[in-house]
Amino acid sequence: MCLDGHCEHHADVLPSDDSAVDDSRAGLGRRRLLTAGVAGAAALTLAPVSFAQAADGSSVGTPPSSGDVTRVITGHLETGVADFVYVPVEIPRGVQKIAVSYSYDKPAVPSGTPGNSCDIGVFDERGIALGGRGFRGWSGGFRTSFEISNSEATPGYLPGPINPGTWNIVLGPYQVAPQGMNYQVQVTLTYGEPGPAFVKNYPPQRAKGRGRDWYRGDCHLHTVYSDGKRQPVEVATGARAAGLDFMVSTDHNTPASHAVWGQYAGPDLLIITGEEVTTRNGHWLALGIPAGEWIDWRYRSRDDAFARFSRQVRRSGGLVVPAHMYCAYVACQWKFGFDDADATEVWTGPWTYDDEHAVSTWDQKLGEAVRTGKRWLPAMGNSDAHSDPQVIGLPHNVVYADDLATDSIMDGIRAGRNWIAESSAVKLTFTASGNGKQAGIGEKLSVPADVPVDIRLDVEGVPNGTVRFITDEGQMHQQSLSASGTGTVTWRTTASLAAYVRAEVRHPMPDGTPGQGNTMGDALLFGPMAALTNPVFLEKTGH
Repeated sequence: MCLDGHCEHHADVLPSDDSAVDDSRAGLGRRRLLTAGVAGAAALTLAPVSFAQAADGSSVGTPPSSGDVTRVITGHLETGVADFVYVPVEIPRGVQKIAVSYSYDKPAVPSGTPGNSCDIGVFDERGIALGGRGFRGWSGGFRTSFEISNSEATPGYLPGPINPGTWNIVLGPYQVAPQGMNYQVQVTLTYGEPGPAFVKNYPPQRAKGRGRDWYRGDCHLHTVYSDGKRQPVEVATGARAAGLDFMVSTDHNTPASHAVWGQYAGPDLLIITGEEVTTRNGHWLALGIPAGEWIDWRYRSRDDAFARFSRQVRRSGGLVVPAHMYCAYVACQWKFGFDDADATEVWTGPWTYDDEHAVSTWDQKLGEAVRTGKRWLPAMGNSDAHSDPQVIGLPHNVVYADDLATDSIMDGIRAGRNWIAESSAVKLTFTASGNGKQAGIGEKLSVPADVPVDIRLDVEGVPNGTVRFITDEGQMHQQSLSASGTGTVTWRTTASLAAYVRAEVRHPMPDGTPGQGNTMGDALLFGPMAALTNPVFLEKTGH
């Protein structure tokens, strides 16, 4: 057991020729825990496991030229263990494949007490430094085993050479029961000549667009390369069926799927590479990063590392987007603030109470931006779809961009030139007009303080819906749509009365009524969201 910096840590050798080995010689016994060289969340490193042993158990000898050799590593982790526990494995020359499996016990715990849950991944001989080059794969708690060779790898892991040196299997015990966690890791090395190199097929960064136009896309999607159950081909097919022009691949903590998307992209679908970065204090989307780029997640908000990786994403032209900020699952709620964000996800999947809170928080940030004159934070909506029956494109973003290209789409979202739709059946335009000028979503209309400004929303696809116009004062106008779901709603204001105006289109309440918002200003009195716009800003001029 882990006590005073020590840990039970045993290894058994199972040679490929099935010859008997004395456990007393093969066992590594109690091993001291070392401080990991990772600047981020708390981490522990166990003493290394060696494969380069002779028959007498010494560290000399020549590795075999073929066959398998296995080590089994066992240990115990107490409650309060570090976020990441590294198991170093000394890989000798001549290895063509590494295979790892793991398990841990799940003792009964009292109601309301977290039980054991443990993630797994691996870093190669290039090291475990935060943001370093050694990353070779991550599957979280979604898989119990993985393999890596030069030619192929388990989804979530990166194929490539099995170079000699110290590799590190990383355990992520994000929940540990009061009884602690007993774990077992089995490592099998296969010796022989490496197979042919894996051929990467990254998606192109441009599709056949319509020039400057509005493009629809879901920016938060998962596949079997992390914890999703859909194959990449199924996700691409679903995006096309949803009427999307683009999609972003955001598997958790790994870029492994990037290398297969090329075969599923096409003139009709732009596939953008990204990652969902799942830290212990919230998840965020790295959108539009170069294919194959990896963003580290091994830190907490108190580690002051988020800004570093935000800069990494921006340097490569990508966007930093906090995801599902009020998600109730462990480690999901957003704790990093918004100073280093480019936009924020306010609507994730089917509309829920969490989304109501996220929109409210975002609206407060709009007011703060107006008050301080600082940069405002655009809103996004995505499906976060993992598997059936979760619907790809519910919701998605409708982005005004110069072209159907990665950089153009990122520019449109960064500027807030987007609105959110529950499906491609919902269409709208939203403008503010005054003093002979007009501005649209994400734009600014500069007019004299008391000059009338006409706000107009044209919408279709929301039968019996309710349109709301919301300013920095709250909801200022509400109007119902007909059973056809098509209509035009107008309202007049001035720049002295409204610093911004945004629009919501809601479905009827469960009882069929339009809902009420003027009495208490409480959005929870409305039905589910059908569409949500970023604001149009109204700026007072001197004349």
